[in-house]
Amino acid sequence: MLYPTVRATGESLRAAVADKVVLVTGASHGIGKASARKLAAAGAVVPLVARSRPELERLAAEITADGGTAHPYASDLTDWDAVESLGRTLLAEYGHIDIVISNAGKSIRRPIAESYDRFHDFTRTIDINYLGPVRLLLTLLPDMCARRQGHIVNVSTWGVLMPPSPRWSAYGASKAAFDVWLRSVAAEIAGNDVTTTSVYMPLVHTRMSAPTDFRRVPALTVAEAADLIAYAVAAKPHDIAPWWAVRVQAWSAVHRDRVQRFLERRSRR
Repeated sequence: MLYPTVRATGESLRAAVADKVVLVTGASHGIGKASARKLAAAGAVVPLVARSRPELERLAAEITADGGTAHPYASDLTDWDAVESLGRTLLAEYGHIDIVISNAGKSIRRPIAESYDRFHDFTRTIDINYLGPVRLLLTLLPDMCARRQGHIVNVSTWGVLMPPSPRWSAYGASKAAFDVWLRSVAAEIAGNDVTTTSVYMPLVHTRMSAPTDFRRVPALTVAEAADLIAYAVAAKPHDIAPWWAVRVQAWSAVHRDRVQRFLERRSRR
């Protein structure tokens, strides 16, 4: 049992989301798509956000055919003006957003020696994994705080909790940036009854992992990942992480030299 297996009951999820507006970013594929289906089936009204309008329209139609409610909103999280406009449009059309599933993300695995002329790898991951979600939440948070009601779920990675891994510098830095930002903000907005949950996902078999060697590694399915998101929404824990993550963190802090040597050997493979 390497990965979290917590799961919300159907009743607890319905109690948490029925007739609530639950925004899902990165909804056109993978974890976002599976989560949107699950939330809509439990009675949530789900605005679907991603870049691909055709994919969102198909998903919205499928959810509607199954008796749920979902609406597509094509938007590029790297376009700051578009993201702010999206937030204002959502508030105008729904009146408020109850829950945000911040799931959209960009993964890049590349050695630094192959990145010297690829600065765009770093700007892309920072824009999508950090600045885009921040821009969206800066638009939505004032209303949440004024209403004294709201919940933000950050779909993060267990890698944020581990010693930095070779070849993941662009991705790891961008995910860590949003994780730190949200944890810092969480302390401030708690007084307004706005809560946050960070889900430190282990490896999940999605289209991002399909072209890599990680497709052969044991991992969660998107349905299992969606179960973790549903639990985060229903139970509102501060975080969800593999049980061993805290132990590895503690061991790594004590044995920093050994960890560094291990990472150096790994980087040469």
